[in-house]
Amino acid sequence: MTAELVRGQNHPLPRTRLEIRVSVGTPIMVGATLGDEQGRVCGAERVAHPGSPALPGIEVSGQAAADHRLAVDLAALGEEVHRVHVLLALPLGTPGPSRFAAVAAPFVAVTGHDGTEIASYTVTGLSTESAVVALELYRRRGGWKIRAVGQGYAGGLAEMLADQGLPEAQQLAAVIQDAIALGASRSVAAPPPCTSDDARVRTFAPGPAGGTGPADGQLPVTAPQSAVGGAIDYAHPRRRTTAPPPPPVVPPAAPGEPVRPVAGDAGGWSMDERLYNQVWGMFEDLARTTAAYRSAVDFADSRMEQELDRVLSDPHSRIGSAGHQAREQARTKREQLVDRAREVLDRDLAQLTAESEVVEPALPPAYARWDNPVWHAYRAPMELPMALRIGDLHLPERPELRIPMLVRLPLERGLWIDSGRTGSEAAAFMDPDQVKGLALDTAVAVAARLLAVYPAHEFAVQVIDAAGSATARLAPLTGAGVLAAPPAAGASGVAEVLARLTRRVDLVQMAVRGGAGADALPPGVDTAEQLLIVNDFPHDFDDRALNQLRYLADEGPSVGVHLLMVADRAEASEYGPVLQPLWRSLLRLTPVPDDHLADPWVGHAWTYEPPLAPPGSRILEQVLGQVGEARDAWPR
Repeated sequence: MTAELVRGQNHPLPRTRLEIRVSVGTPIMVGATLGDEQGRVCGAERVAHPGSPALPGIEVSGQAAADHRLAVDLAALGEEVHRVHVLLALPLGTPGPSRFAAVAAPFVAVTGHDGTEIASYTVTGLSTESAVVALELYRRRGGWKIRAVGQGYAGGLAEMLADQGLPEAQQLAAVIQDAIALGASRSVAAPPPCTSDDARVRTFAPGPAGGTGPADGQLPVTAPQSAVGGAIDYAHPRRRTTAPPPPPVVPPAAPGEPVRPVAGDAGGWSMDERLYNQVWGMFEDLARTTAAYRSAVDFADSRMEQELDRVLSDPHSRIGSAGHQAREQARTKREQLVDRAREVLDRDLAQLTAESEVVEPALPPAYARWDNPVWHAYRAPMELPMALRIGDLHLPERPELRIPMLVRLPLERGLWIDSGRTGSEAAAFMDPDQVKGLALDTAVAVAARLLAVYPAHEFAVQVIDAAGSATARLAPLTGAGVLAAPPAAGASGVAEVLARLTRRVDLVQMAVRGGAGADALPPGVDTAEQLLIVNDFPHDFDDRALNQLRYLADEGPSVGVHLLMVADRAEASEYGPVLQPLWRSLLRLTPVPDDHLADPWVGHAWTYEPPLAPPGSRILEQVLGQVGEARDAWPR
């Protein structure tokens, strides 16, 4: 039976190869420290954290996530290690919670590699703390035991590490937070809970009369909460306060047959919301079933290694027919365990594949690939959808099973399409000009999808092409007449666009803060959502332009200004750490398939496929033509 521990209680560990699973419900950092008999940590090399996730006997996740799996091999620890502390910390400087009182109580489970539960502990009683020592594994009379600790620290990581005697606690805490922030740029954000189909509709700042609806002249606010302070009215005339209707009833399957998948088989007010929730459910199911399979394979390998070690440690059994037979038996057991795990995985993958085959054709344009026939019947929408597909994700266990990568609208963070070859194994051996060209094609495809899903005149795209090198690749946008202005070139063009958008952000923030409506803004201020595509950064960018770009990245999304950078990070290395906050605030995408993104549940490395139109297809130009016609027909 599993021992359900309370704070201070201990329990013996019957084995040395363990898996520690942590579930919180919000992204957190999980780490571990290796201490001496008094629990003191002698140096940073004894701390496993996202920036240094593997130590002898300990491996933690390389990113913040809602669920974690720590691999522990107590037998591999050095003799000087007497205590292992499992640490939890909330990422600082991110939009998420900053203290444990605002999140669900962390749940920690200790299991064997075969999944056999040994002990569990729910860390309760936390309040203002942002870091906590959840568990302690310690030596006792030649064996190991586990203790539920639950010691929180309001001073965060630095205070917790200092309490364990680490001399450079402050510096290491900064390094860890920096690694968490860098990891956030590769993590696909988990979807927020949906309460109605209008949760995605832009909210409005109160107008002069203090009304709650979108009266004439009110300003759209696109972030869930204003980054500039001031009251925001979240009321909406169509927002429902009751529970959404249940998902459609799925006919029961025949005995022994899998459940027949149905498109929209998830909760939600509308079909779009149901499909959105269903896609995220498929994403999570694939992440977790793959994690279970990989864990089972790890257990099979570990068990085989242990059995082979026993055979080789005995001089009488490691030679001759007995030794050969023992080794064959160990390998056979390993193959049997892996085969059983693969059977379960294949069953789950078959079900997910069948669901994908039903869901993909039913997706609306905002969620559909360019090769979906729904685009051939495209017409400009009347209202903003819940989310947008900006690519596909898949895992090596079943590459052909693609999960749509959906991001909520309006965008909550900017995008960076990496036009360099460093940091991407797929692009490392490609011609540099080819990578840059594909990066621009990806930027055009993303911009086209954004233009297509917004109502006419509610979304504008501006381009900075300082060197004028993107003219040919931008032809689908310029030819359809959907850009707000011709691409800006040269230092003067860069300065003019950035100054105009920075002024827009300032004015709208002041209006929101003061409760004023759109009619209070100066003439000529475009209140539509804005996407700024920046190509060839940092060409013709001076220090002032760089600061304005960082300002737009930080403050722009809350008032409808979004960045799409097409840049090679190596080319901007001359700025050094000045650009780190900018890169961290953007979601990195690659113009070629690359396994650089991570899910928010178990942190698999997912291969990202950019949303490019099929070769030879004219669907992107056709859709942009429809967008241009809708804009021309809009009443002026």
